[in-house]
Amino acid sequence: MSQILTNREAIRQWVAARGGNPLMMDVPDGTHNRTILQLTFGQQALNAEGNEGPDRVGGFRLASWEEWFTALEEGGLALRVSDDPSGGNEAEFEFVSRDEEETTRSA
Repeated sequence: MSQILTNREAIRQWVAARGGNPLMMDVPDGTHNRTILQLTFGQQALNAEGNEGPDRVGGFRLASWEEWFTALEEGGLALRVSDDPSGGNEAEFEFVSRDEEETTRSA
């Protein structure tokens, strides 16, 4: 089972419960930049060497929650997550349109 989260505190709690952190990367997209959002889990991802982690030049960077949430909302995105109370696999999330969240709620 899964649930779609849009509430900032609910997202933050889901990520924190799994030892996660927000990441962002700005990439060229025509005449402007496009922001790519991601989440990283576990200390290994934060301490990666070489080109494996968020600290690589030109790659993902750790972001503040405020910055990450602003980009999430500006992109019209929500987070679909596993609602397994035991935590489950932290990789079980995906970004979806907030329109999908509205459709799910009204069904």
